[in-house]
Amino acid sequence: MTVLRALASHVLLAWGWKRALIALVAGALSALAMAPFNAWPVLFATIPVAVWLIDGAGAGRFGGVPAAALAGWWFGFGYFVAGLYWIGFAFLVDADTFAWLLPFAVMGLPAGLAVFTAFGFALARLIWTADPWRILGFASALTISEWLRGHVLTGFPWNAFGYALTEPLALAQTASLVGLWGLTFIALAVFASPAALIDGRAATRRPWLPVALSLVVLAAMGGYGALRLAATPTRFVDQVKLRLMQPNLQQDVKFNYAAKQMVMDRYLSLSDRATGPHTSGVRDATILIWPESAFPFFLSREADAMARIADLLPQGTILITGAVRPPDQPAGMPITRAYNSIYAIDHDGTILSVYDKLHLVPFGEYLPLQAMMERLGFVQLTKVRGGFIPGDRRRTMAIPNAPRMLPLICYEAIFPGDVVPRDDRPGWIVNVTNDGWFGISTGPYQHLQQARLRAVEEGLPVVRAANTGISAVIDPVGRIVARLSLGVEGVLDSALPVALPPTLYSRIQDTAAWIAVALSVIVVVRRRMKQKV
Repeated sequence: MTVLRALASHVLLAWGWKRALIALVAGALSALAMAPFNAWPVLFATIPVAVWLIDGAGAGRFGGVPAAALAGWWFGFGYFVAGLYWIGFAFLVDADTFAWLLPFAVMGLPAGLAVFTAFGFALARLIWTADPWRILGFASALTISEWLRGHVLTGFPWNAFGYALTEPLALAQTASLVGLWGLTFIALAVFASPAALIDGRAATRRPWLPVALSLVVLAAMGGYGALRLAATPTRFVDQVKLRLMQPNLQQDVKFNYAAKQMVMDRYLSLSDRATGPHTSGVRDATILIWPESAFPFFLSREADAMARIADLLPQGTILITGAVRPPDQPAGMPITRAYNSIYAIDHDGTILSVYDKLHLVPFGEYLPLQAMMERLGFVQLTKVRGGFIPGDRRRTMAIPNAPRMLPLICYEAIFPGDVVPRDDRPGWIVNVTNDGWFGISTGPYQHLQQARLRAVEEGLPVVRAANTGISAVIDPVGRIVARLSLGVEGVLDSALPVALPPTLYSRIQDTAAWIAVALSVIVVVRRRMKQKV
């Protein structure tokens, strides 16, 4: 305890560059709690530092709010640089065009996202108390700021703190009750609890109580999760056999029309590859799935490619594939924009249904203030003039001889509560993606982690087909039934897991999380008002 008090005192009294450095390092180390490391116990050390930084901000002006915000910005900047460094890989795909932007992306995006963490720290300081109740104030304020990060300017909830409680899988089952934002509130409160151990008797007679309660919460989550997993064995849909194809194509190939023949040859030969003595290629599958933006051409405009797909598919087999789709317009008009889409194609080459990506990636698929930015010479990473066209709504797709399927393209799978239409519940989710933008890095593992949590939240199996890892079949409680590793080519054969009935979270969404946040804020504000009196 003496060592802990000495450490806390060092943080509390630090000012200037030392304070900024402490916040930066604590934030960067916090990224170890995310995939693929999943070293979530590190947050028992780093999140208390955040609490002590806000404690120490009280010596500043205006109640310490500006000092708390600055510490929060440095904490967030360290967290996002360490957790999102892999975004820089995307700017090296076409290095001649985009390499100069790499430092702006690797530093600029974290700097912008850190504004939300700064807001959370500032809000926490506004309702701060001089006792362990400040732990709930901290958790509430940071949950609000994380939610804002997931919604403002189209949102980017990547690596929200709640993901720290998704491994082991038993802990993740609580998401079926409270979702990501509920997990985020719990995680921040639990991991901040050791900060109260330094409180003197003037603040509390039992400084160990928050830690004890936090351990009880973790044990309860683990117990609930273990029971749910034991009571929910993986069951499979009869007569549905999946085959996922992971081509592991380089990005410069995927967007090169001259590579059309090579791409089709790779897809067709790989899709029909036998994976063992008892398999005979695509003839064993009822549904074949290819990844996002699979072709360096408009598939529906290439009759020879459609014919080759028809030749590949046996009777009764459906292809689900990503593809860039031209808009519906009169023949002969130049195509200036396109959709990022998913097609369902049957064995005679007929396009059965189409989904157009709704939630586009800023700077990747479109530019904010597109026309003005293009006049200044900027272009998004996909180089589609004018940017991609967003779809009109989230919708399911009918797949013959299989449950209705919900298509999600790339990072559409990272938005909790915004993936499943409330009035059109599917039987499974297909997430096609192209994580090849991010190389062999932590990014694809984090992307998989987030798609996996959507399965737990919604009680729906997720089938994930990636260009270069990590393709996987995930059951509705988050078990990975089958997977292909990052950076390899191959095919993955699996049955389709059966969906569960709607979870509590799928019915009430974030209601439970916001009740917990609201009650905590009320309690903390009342406590603060009493202390002021």
